[in-house]
Amino acid sequence: MLRELAQADEAVAACVDAPAWALPEHDLIAALDAAHRLQQRLAAVTLTLIREIDGRGTARTQGASNTAVWLREHLRLTIPAARRLIDLAAALDTGNPGIRQALADGHITPDQARVIADTADTVNTSADAATADKAVGALVGWAAQFDPTHLRKLGTRTRTRTLDHVAPDIADAATQAALDAEARRATSDRHLTLSEQTDGRLRLTGTLDIEAAGLLRAAIDPLTAPTGPDDTRSPGQRRHDALADVCRLALRTGELPDNGGGPAQIVITTSYDGLTRQLRSGTLNTGLSLTPETVRRLACDATILPAVVGGTGQVLDVGRQRRLITGPLRRALVLGDRGCAFPGCDRPPRWCHAHHIHHWAGGGPTNLTNAVLLCGHHHRHLHHSDWTIQLGHDGHPEFIPPAWLDPKQLPRRNHYHPRT
Repeated sequence: MLRELAQADEAVAACVDAPAWALPEHDLIAALDAAHRLQQRLAAVTLTLIREIDGRGTARTQGASNTAVWLREHLRLTIPAARRLIDLAAALDTGNPGIRQALADGHITPDQARVIADTADTVNTSADAATADKAVGALVGWAAQFDPTHLRKLGTRTRTRTLDHVAPDIADAATQAALDAEARRATSDRHLTLSEQTDGRLRLTGTLDIEAAGLLRAAIDPLTAPTGPDDTRSPGQRRHDALADVCRLALRTGELPDNGGGPAQIVITTSYDGLTRQLRSGTLNTGLSLTPETVRRLACDATILPAVVGGTGQVLDVGRQRRLITGPLRRALVLGDRGCAFPGCDRPPRWCHAHHIHHWAGGGPTNLTNAVLLCGHHHRHLHHSDWTIQLGHDGHPEFIPPAWLDPKQLPRRNHYHPRT
């Protein structure tokens, strides 16, 4: 397989710099069709490989908590995109073989394959394999004309009509099965992604299930109305501000779990010299930056914990919040590591344990030079694997992989959490 893929790679490379401008319109369209068909066929190969990797447990062997996280790190995919690939690979492996063949032949796209597989799965729960084959055949044929959204609508109609004619006695049961399948898909597909942009803002993307969508609308709709004739905000800006208001209201209830439920807490990171001057811009413990004006406004309703850092960003001292019984050392650790420090992990500090680099039972001290934040999965993994940890020249943790994974054992770092 590797030899064949290498040959395909060479063939595609030869086309990358080919002068498309020289092609007549007919050949240009034909080349686009050929490239698109090749893309679908390669998708079938990719899904087969992902299915095998997932089945073998390769992700956990290499230190990731699951296959989706491993794919994100290995192929630079988002977690939702990785999960969709894993789910589709499983559906094509265990479902109707005609769907996988249609994808391998370049007749359908991965998104169309997902729609057809969902329809076939629903029909299979209420009818026999022959009925499911008819539905799959019809949808594969229509895939040449319709996009995935329209194809899903046609799939619903096809399922209903097919069962009405072929198996009318189970049509009602099939309809209920379809509703149940839609509910399962909504539960499986729900996600919310917070993507940090280069300027410190967050981009929100996701898919809400029906219940969560209703809750969100009920919460923000009353807050999205214009405040008066002078309100020049766009609808999108009003929804943004409404969501921020809902978050503020939730924080003020005092009913959120630990890490919430109180006024905003700002950790201001500055140099020693900067600490002696007037308060300037601040950095939250999430790594996001705030303007001086925002820091001063939030400081009216917050406790400010000054963190003094050295020239390399290593924490030297952390202020104590009044009435706080424990936590200064952990606050310093959070400020330094920002989250799970294991390479490729993006889990936040609230999900993490403080791990002794040199085990406490073996005489290791409890201080910043012997501590690292690890999520539950990677904490367990470190205790039962050959990975080792060391602090780099700048005081940040580095992880040495076992020789079987990297013969050179080059130190690795986590690049998902911003550093001071």
